[in-house]
Amino acid sequence: MAEERGPKGDAHEGTGHIIQSLVVNLLIATVKAVAAFFTKSGSMLAEALHSFSDCGNQILLLVGVRQAKKPADERHPFGYGRAVYFWSFMVALMLFLGGGAFSIYEGVHKIREPEPVERVWLGIGILAVSLLLEGGATLSNIRELNKRRGEKGFYQYLKDTTDSDLVVVFGENSAAVLGLVFAIAALGLAASTGDGRWDGIGSCAIGLVLVGVAAFLAVEVSSLLLGESAAPEIAEAARETAKKFPALERVLNIVTMQQGPGEVLVHVKIAFTPALTVEDACRIINDYEAALREARPEVRWVFVEPDIPRTPSQLKLLRAARAAGDT
Repeated sequence: MAEERGPKGDAHEGTGHIIQSLVVNLLIATVKAVAAFFTKSGSMLAEALHSFSDCGNQILLLVGVRQAKKPADERHPFGYGRAVYFWSFMVALMLFLGGGAFSIYEGVHKIREPEPVERVWLGIGILAVSLLLEGGATLSNIRELNKRRGEKGFYQYLKDTTDSDLVVVFGENSAAVLGLVFAIAALGLAASTGDGRWDGIGSCAIGLVLVGVAAFLAVEVSSLLLGESAAPEIAEAARETAKKFPALERVLNIVTMQQGPGEVLVHVKIAFTPALTVEDACRIINDYEAALREARPEVRWVFVEPDIPRTPSQLKLLRAARAAGDT
């Protein structure tokens, strides 16, 4: 009934983890590309492409975070918060196609037509340094995740969080670390056995890691992109806040939707006490909205709909209508 926008959350403000990963990946990608040229290693080439792909992905994330900050307008009355989810999904797509699929293709080619790997120790040395840099970036990313997740389990936070940009960067960094381990192992085996097929196997392993991470990110982000309900704590806060107002007899229904990181829409259907004037009802609704936003600052939009509880006969008719619609 009454609606008012709350203050915008600060979830979009931190882009340091993205910029840090972009700088590290750009440096690593350049060094890997030079090493791939001199070593003629498929695993090294796969890693170079992976790092360049990560650079492009982080630029897309920065675009998404910047776009999500745009204020609401007539065409997008709920703002642009979901833009970060769209660009995160594009990152998952690029990671699959630009990194995973090509690495597997290159690996199959190297297995079918193996070539000797040259300057192996140069390649291993560069990969080892890259592993240290990527490991540092990943640890920094993990510290940021730990700071945000609170008491929630790490994996559960990755599944539940709406900070898709942070999860995407963590997924990329983790894939990079695992890919570097595979690349070092593949080069070492190719050099020690003299069998160039190990290099191709390493490239395929890197590709499979990227495909797996891309699939996980796509599944997690697609739910947010389609319109996911907010954390259960938001609905619980809406119910608890209603108890503070005697004129609000009962909360009949609550619908929440995540509009972006730190941006939640709440629709509440509430039964009021009888004989309230319109003026009193509007005042109570406004006070309720203010109290809910104070309790949960991430709530940016609140819609309160006064209603009356359905009678048993009305509920019976409603259930019958729903059952008929399912047949």
